[in-house]
Amino acid sequence: MRIALFSHDSLGLGHIRRNRALAFAVARDLPALTGREVSGLLIASSPEATRFDLPDGWDWVILPGVTPAPGGYVPRSLASSMQGLRALRAAAISAILDQQRPELFIVDRHPFGIGGELAEAIDQVRGHGCRTVLGLREVLDTPSVIAAEWEKVGGSARVAESFDEVWIYGDPDVYDPRSTGEVPAALAAKAMTTGYLSQDRPDDGGVLAAGTEAASDLTADVESAGTGTQPFVLTCLGGGSDGGSLASIAVDAEPPDGHRHLVVTGPQMDTEEFERLRARAGAATTVIRHCDDIPGLVAAADAVVCMGGYNTLAELMATDTPALVVPRKGHRAEQPRRAFALAAAGAVDALTIDNLDADVLSEWFAGQGGRLADRSHIDLTGLSTVPRLAAELIAEARSERHATVADLTTEPTPATAATAGTTTSFPTALEETSHAV
Repeated sequence: MRIALFSHDSLGLGHIRRNRALAFAVARDLPALTGREVSGLLIASSPEATRFDLPDGWDWVILPGVTPAPGGYVPRSLASSMQGLRALRAAAISAILDQQRPELFIVDRHPFGIGGELAEAIDQVRGHGCRTVLGLREVLDTPSVIAAEWEKVGGSARVAESFDEVWIYGDPDVYDPRSTGEVPAALAAKAMTTGYLSQDRPDDGGVLAAGTEAASDLTADVESAGTGTQPFVLTCLGGGSDGGSLASIAVDAEPPDGHRHLVVTGPQMDTEEFERLRARAGAATTVIRHCDDIPGLVAAADAVVCMGGYNTLAELMATDTPALVVPRKGHRAEQPRRAFALAAAGAVDALTIDNLDADVLSEWFAGQGGRLADRSHIDLTGLSTVPRLAAELIAEARSERHATVADLTTEPTPATAATAGTTTSFPTALEETSHAV
């Protein structure tokens, strides 16, 4: 069977990494659940996606990209109007899905992509019997902001008509967007929570981006910090495009006695800003641009400081490493709402960037010695739940197709009996119909 996943990818790596984790989960579990081999495509639009591997039989499709701008989006690189780029992306998506004929299509966060680019493709695949799923983070934004976004794409009823199910990647005992109003009633009726996509996330590999240093030097830095030869604390900033304020505080903070401090800025941080941070870092602090095995670093660290992105915290919660979450300020209310909900649940500590400076961070680091975080009360099983939900949807679709074929085998009417001696017999027509279905 073929599975397809879509992410619009205007900023950061979160959408890509979430869909990649889902791909590994369904590749691992669906064959046993369905008795069928599984392959798939991840449709994305960030060139960073291809640095991440995929399961055997899966591949990336990278579209020309977009980037946020005042009032909407603009082409990231292509010399085109936004209208022209949208038309190009829509045509490419429709052609890919028409040729591949997936049985399950999972769309991350934005139901119709950028500017409605997915609308035609969704109708197309549903016409082929494909099941469609809208995957949502557990936190979207303030209810008023999200209500306006649902209306902008035609209202929640229209979205509900286009998707068979809505999967919310979180624990409702921590945060339930159905009760806050972020997922309105029409969608809530089709929604189910999966648990955080935390446990059994795929290994990101351990390949380092060189930045301005040789890759071997960066490998030595990370291996020295992560092998246990010297304890270390970690600051990681996700993609890095909006982590400058936290990074600036982090490089001025003092790690605990006997520890190193590893700061991973993210591959999307501006080069000049990255170089300034490296120049300011003290002798006990190492600043690198990227490490593909951030989960491994988080698990090995004595303490972690991070922003409040979904994937960062999902990976963090699979460990017992104490964490201070400093959510992104501005843009959206998503990160603060997530950070303080998890803090209220006892999973992390949280502070706003306005209440943090180098002294506060140094003091927090110093207080974490020997402490382990207990997150056993949080549902972290999303990557086991999603394949089961996928198998149920696919089985339902196949059952409906079989029922359609069975309807064709009912006793012939007088009109069909009268044609029984014609060249095309009923069994031949049924075989052709079954093949088409």
